[in-house]
Amino acid sequence: MRINADLDRRVVLDTHALAWQASPLPGVERRPLERFAAESGRATSIVRYAPGSAFSRHLHPGGEEILVLEGVFVDEHGEYPAGYWLKNPPGSGHTPSSPGGCLLFVKLCYQAAEDQRTARIDSRTAEWQPGRVPGLQVLPLDSYAAVHTALLRWAPGTRLQAQSHLGGAEVLVLEGVLEDEFGTYPVGTWLRIPPGSRHTPLSTAGCLTYVKLGHLREGAGSDQSSTFLSTS
Repeated sequence: MRINADLDRRVVLDTHALAWQASPLPGVERRPLERFAAESGRATSIVRYAPGSAFSRHLHPGGEEILVLEGVFVDEHGEYPAGYWLKNPPGSGHTPSSPGGCLLFVKLCYQAAEDQRTARIDSRTAEWQPGRVPGLQVLPLDSYAAVHTALLRWAPGTRLQAQSHLGGAEVLVLEGVLEDEFGTYPVGTWLRIPPGSRHTPLSTAGCLTYVKLGHLREGAGSDQSSTFLSTS
């Protein structure tokens, strides 16, 4: 089943309000945000592991990205409490579980075959960097070709200039409230901003966001808006 598969359409979802759907594994449920095939291909989801849930070992032909939102996620490579961001490259495999239960933001099959970087980043202990505007802190997570991924911490009153998203953008609000000229986005909101769009983001009260840029259109080139993820 395809969900929000038109990448030229702006999507705003309250992930807290979506119904949970069963996965092929008992004890693991999903709130699909976008999906382009039934059980394979590109997909973005909120995933919930009940305590004691475990997957058998499996491969990720197109790579996998995980942000741990609650609880502790586990595989044979380590234990990852809330705040960890994980990148498993195309062709990698693992055996995931969660003895105590966890909540994850998961992206599948968005990586180029040549992108073979593995990453394990603990946002609680990593060194955040000052952003390009006062009040903005940046934790770069990954950059490959024209695709950039980061966490952004917005102090109250932080405002960016208008951003041009040549390759599209994706935002998950992790804390607080994000705003732009089109609306207000409290914690739990997922936004997908289509290629070629512009907006002017700000946060009156302060917030924490996950941001991915440039991944919604192949061959879009460098995204002008990626400059706010840079600190140089």
